[in-house]
Amino acid sequence: QVQLVESGGGLVQAGGSLRLSCAASGRTFSSYAMGWFRQAPGQEREFVATISRSGGSTYYANSVKGRFTISRDNAKNTVYLQMNSLKPEDTAVYYCAAGSKVAISAYRSDYDYWGQGTQVTVSS
Repeated sequence: QVQLVESGGGLVQAGGSLRLSCAASGRTFSSYAMGWFRQAPGQEREFVATISRSGGSTYYANSVKGRFTISRDNAKNTVYLQMNSLKPEDTAVYYCAAGSKVAISAYRSDYDYWGQGTQVTVSS
């Protein structure tokens, strides 16, 4: 019973940085695990990063580990994805998601709500 709206996508050069935001509506934001996923044309939607309800635990896909950082501010009902050292292969539509049944998850099936997505394009 939450709505998610991503923002912050755009066009950047390889090696650059971008910060995505996901604003959530609702009164129980802190009860949801949050995740970021991405989907490139012709590809399956893949896991990027996830953060637990209180923000105490995080987990990343190997492809972004060391470059991306997920965080959340429960007082602002917002989750972030800081993306550094961007590569052309990071180009995709990025989606945030909320899951009510698990504390933290890298699986699409564990998420109940999804945002509309924001485009990230990295030029070489």
